[in-house]
Amino acid sequence: MTKRVLISGASIAGLTLAYWLNKYGYEVTVVEISNGLRRGGSPIDVRGVALNVAKEMGILEKIKAKEFIHTDEIVNAKNETIVTFSLNAQPEYLGDIEIHRDDLLDILYQNIPTNEVDIMFDNKIETLVQYEENVEVTFKNGGSSTFDFVFGADGTHSAVRKLVFGEEEKYSKFYGEYFAFAEVPNIKTKPNTGLIYNEPRKFAALYPFKNAVNALVVFRSPKLNWDHRNHEQHKQILKETFQNSSWKIPEILDAMLHTDNLYFDEVCQIHMPSWTKGRVALVGDAAHAASFHTGMGTSLAMQGANILAKELYSNDHYETAFAKYNDTYRPFVESVQAKIYRGINYLVPETEEAIQEAYKRFMVKK
Repeated sequence: MTKRVLISGASIAGLTLAYWLNKYGYEVTVVEISNGLRRGGSPIDVRGVALNVAKEMGILEKIKAKEFIHTDEIVNAKNETIVTFSLNAQPEYLGDIEIHRDDLLDILYQNIPTNEVDIMFDNKIETLVQYEENVEVTFKNGGSSTFDFVFGADGTHSAVRKLVFGEEEKYSKFYGEYFAFAEVPNIKTKPNTGLIYNEPRKFAALYPFKNAVNALVVFRSPKLNWDHRNHEQHKQILKETFQNSSWKIPEILDAMLHTDNLYFDEVCQIHMPSWTKGRVALVGDAAHAASFHTGMGTSLAMQGANILAKELYSNDHYETAFAKYNDTYRPFVESVQAKIYRGINYLVPETEEAIQEAYKRFMVKK
């Protein structure tokens, strides 16, 4: 009998897992809380083993065709270029592919046979009860169903993790930073050029995004008392933090204060003793968010989804598959997560002296 599985989340991890489980003969349903693919975000990277996963999926050439080739300029408060560099031209990152997040989402989504995988948008899991033979799920729309397995691919603030493993605070580690990004329609940049600006304990960047420009700001801070659903609170935090900053930050701040599509969050990682419990497994950021400072969130999501699906396909007992997924993938994940401090110190230096030291990393200067 064909096994039925439910995946919560239609982003990188969820769509990759849906592709592989469908390929291996599972009856796959994906539930996504948004009314469509959740778009936006800064450019992302496909690196290392994730490139091999993309090749196996038959989408590597499509990803290459959408590669976001650009240079970055570090600028001062007068918008004068201090350093010009290309991150993926550095030896450590040669062969990696940077791509707009929306483009990768579209490629992954279009690679799934729509007549074989059921994707339910504008819906979510309300309750989840595990039994020996299956998992009973009720949905926001009032429907209910049973599945052989449920997979949480629903991000850092995973609802599946909360339902099955407990509150997020048990697993989330805060790293002393907050960040926000949004489209800034009234700011222009050079074509295919990202602009980066630092002040002590603050970072701002502008990235061209097709016909628009996206802004990212990051700032160091002690733990704040904040609600990730309270968008007006997020705007007030940004206003208080950046209101006296230089460069193009006043324009960025104005755009962020007036947008309906601001994304604000803390810099954190998810650390769990196990990514599985009973017939439920977590994948991607829901299991092991590494933060954008590592540059590996997308690659970890694709690689982990591939490993989880292959273990289920290769083992007669799901308990064995889940154990191998936990044991074989964990050392690599933890090695990636350990790189966060390097990213923090490079991206958001504490002092002006540390900012100047960080700039020396780049070879080509103006």
